[in-house]
Amino acid sequence: MPRYLVERQFHEDWHAGGDLEERCLHILERNREDVTWLHSYVSEDRRRLFCVYDAPSPEAIRRSAVRSGLPVDWITSVRVLDPYQYFDL
Repeated sequence: MPRYLVERQFHEDWHAGGDLEERCLHILERNREDVTWLHSYVSEDRRRLFCVYDAPSPEAIRRSAVRSGLPVDWITSVRVLDPYQYFDL
């Protein structure tokens, strides 16, 4: 399954006005079986999210975002680069 990095920008603090656990559950419930949210990184000012997804296509991620009421500013196809695989520690 292809992996994507999704950047989302918000006008206010992403945590503002809601319970974080509830928001995450809401997103998970609206993802389809073919779209899997793996994890996210939140910028220090909490106005940008960098989310890692497994999905068949960028369009599947966009459809999922619409159902969850989330913006999608950029979607980049990515692969994992693990630097530790090159060293015998």
